[in-house]
Amino acid sequence: MTQTQDFPTASRTHSWTPPGAADLTPLAGLDGLGQLQAMVSGDFPPPPVFTLLGMTRLDVERGAVAVEMPAAEYHYNPLGGVHGGVISTLLDTAAGCSVHSTLADDELYTSLDLTVKFLRPVTVDSGMLRCEGRVIQRGRRTALAEAQLFDADRRLLAHATSSCLILR
Repeated sequence: MTQTQDFPTASRTHSWTPPGAADLTPLAGLDGLGQLQAMVSGDFPPPPVFTLLGMTRLDVERGAVAVEMPAAEYHYNPLGGVHGGVISTLLDTAAGCSVHSTLADDELYTSLDLTVKFLRPVTVDSGMLRCEGRVIQRGRRTALAEAQLFDADRRLLAHATSSCLILR
């Protein structure tokens, strides 16, 4: 886009560990839960999207994951609210990672779909966002998960369901 006027600006610096740059040795032989726990403990770097969006916390247990992120101005769409894509990314992360936490050491997964319902506007006044995901059903080939996004006052902001394909 071409900027025709001098508007006030803000800036943000983003740093990440490039995928493939980290030594995979700490993950060898770990199941999905162990892999996520290695990220939580700092033994393995988080994916770049975590730092890009400003995710600050990841809580994991088998079949359930929660991720936190403060709502920030740099997440805004032109209407002055957190962009639906950012909200969807949080929901996809929580739902997908909940499935990841159930994987055996020889399994991978990929999302097949994500159905999102936006229930309330999300702004910086929403404070710390907490997105909680859990596996509803896990089979040999597919898994169904859900995620709910809450504001700092535990008001439900958005909900999603996701189907994932399990690969060996």
